[in-house]
Amino acid sequence: MSASAVSLELLPGVTSPLAETTLSRLVLLSHLDHEAEFTLQFTQDCVQLAHRLGRETPLKVDFAAGAVDHRRKFGGGRGQDIAKALGLNKGATPRVLDATAGLGRDAFALASLGCRVDMLERSPVVYALLADGHARALDADPEVAEIAGRMTVFFGSLLDGAIPHEEVDVIYLDPMFPERQKSALVKKEMRFFHAIVGDDSDADALLVAALAVDCARVVVKRPSKAPFLNGEKPSHQIIGKSIRYDIYVKRKLK
Repeated sequence: MSASAVSLELLPGVTSPLAETTLSRLVLLSHLDHEAEFTLQFTQDCVQLAHRLGRETPLKVDFAAGAVDHRRKFGGGRGQDIAKALGLNKGATPRVLDATAGLGRDAFALASLGCRVDMLERSPVVYALLADGHARALDADPEVAEIAGRMTVFFGSLLDGAIPHEEVDVIYLDPMFPERQKSALVKKEMRFFHAIVGDDSDADALLVAALAVDCARVVVKRPSKAPFLNGEKPSHQIIGKSIRYDIYVKRKLK
């Protein structure tokens, strides 16, 4: 994984332990640059990633509105492909480690279906966005807050041995890839993500690390025509129009 530098802006009157921690991590990784194209802004209302010249709407995590909220209400419940891949359609409600959490959208969808989800994110910038969005969700309306209460956010990487909880039923991997959907919003997010995070060039190693964990299955989200991670053929697949889920079964779900 390669990452570009960002600048960090703390608006007047805002105090934030998260900002201090993020600053330390960016300095440690040499990813802080006051003249960078993107700025991570800590405002009174949220944490957001903005283009330094204001060319696009800032990016933030919001579990209580927009596409995330629509998916919660109308996404298809346990009939969704992701739910089937994780075994929810068979009556299981596994504890999930989302080891490539990103903006947390899949994690929120799984939590809305009753799963406990540990979200692991290794980019300091994305972690700050995700942690802030999760904190605001806990203070949102009761239904969203209840779902967010089944989610936890951790900074780290599976490649460094970071396992937030000793009990995990399913490890979920969604490595970065160039194209997902055609909507303008997703295109903007992908531009932001690739500029800040880069590609998950170590995705093969992530699969190896996931398969080494004591869990029931590993599920990998991939473009429908992409090769298998690390050349590892899955136990079975769920294939959609543009996305597929490769399922590596290790034992029966509880």
